Amino acid sequence: MLAEERREVLVRLVERRGAIKVKDAAEEMGVSAVTVRQDVRELAGRGLIVRVHGGAMSPTAAQAADVAAPAVPRPGTRQGGAFGLIVPPGGYYYPEIIRGVQDAARTRGVRIVLAVSGETLADNQEQVRRLIAAGVDGLLLMPRAGLEPVGLAEEWLAGLEIPVVLVDRRAGSQAGRLEQVASDHAYGAGLAVRHLAELGHERIALVARAESPNTPLIREGYTAACRALGLTVGPEYGVDPAEGPAPAAWFEELARAVEVGGVRAALVHNDLDAVALVGFLQARGLRVPEDLAIVTYDDEVAELSDVPLTAVAPPKRAVGEWAVDLMRRRLADPAAPLAELLLRPELRVRDSSGASAVAGERA
Repeated sequence: MLAEERREVLVRLVERRGAIKVKDAAEEMGVSAVTVRQDVRELAGRGLIVRVHGGAMSPTAAQAADVAAPAVPRPGTRQGGAFGLIVPPGGYYYPEIIRGVQDAARTRGVRIVLAVSGETLADNQEQVRRLIAAGVDGLLLMPRAGLEPVGLAEEWLAGLEIPVVLVDRRAGSQAGRLEQVASDHAYGAGLAVRHLAELGHERIALVARAESPNTPLIREGYTAACRALGLTVGPEYGVDPAEGPAPAAWFEELARAVEVGGVRAALVHNDLDAVALVGFLQARGLRVPEDLAIVTYDDEVAELSDVPLTAVAPPKRAVGEWAVDLMRRRLADPAAPLAELLLRPELRVRDSSGASAVAGERA
């Protein structure tokens, strides 16, 4: 049965009975409860039925029961509803995105139901199942990076029968009718490289966290900017969280390169590693930015460093706000074109890159 045929059947059921439950209609029509819930939402948006908790009523029955039928919403203006939000555990990067979701939801009258992403694909599937069973209208997904196997993860996402917006994640070609909003991390890395190149640096090191889902995009932007500007690519130093908080091998390697003059500038992902690097270099008698100019990526705590750090700041709060608005738009107008948004980071210049000293010399 085609979607419109199914919805016609549903309208007739509601008109004949006055009210139906989603669960009963799904069993009678031989489809999933999620499918019926989506149909109810679509038909209510057209004003053909009235959506109530757990089911639907005809406009006549709703009026008799003193249930106000909502006006047909315009795209992007739908109020109310509940969105499920799945976020990764721990980390200092995600709270700002979550605050953006909260701010937008509060302003637009949306309820957010929070869940924490599990370690495995099966864990995430169970979280989504529970949220859907709880009656959320759509899902804002920020699953744990690197869910394996990737093909099965994308196949699962493509098969979800409820609107989905990926938040600060990028789906592959097999992920179906998902919408996405994320920071353009490749562009942000390019900002850092161009800033350091303008200050006269011709060889810029990259320090990047191996486990971060943003590292491949930062590396992509860094490499592309270096090549576009005719700069030498590398060296790259990998940060392995398994090594713990003690000074790791990359500290020593980078410090030696600075001491012999092989590296005079670096893009460091993330702030905490950059702050630790500043302290490590100072303990070796090296200075920032005189011996090593640093741009960090994240700008969560960059300004608190002993030498305030120039930083690339992804628009994390805006990512969360846009995720809510994309979902509202999808629910208000299911036929609208799918959207994939990339929001550009900005560069916040402070002392660690040496820009103020260069400006003083030029003056």
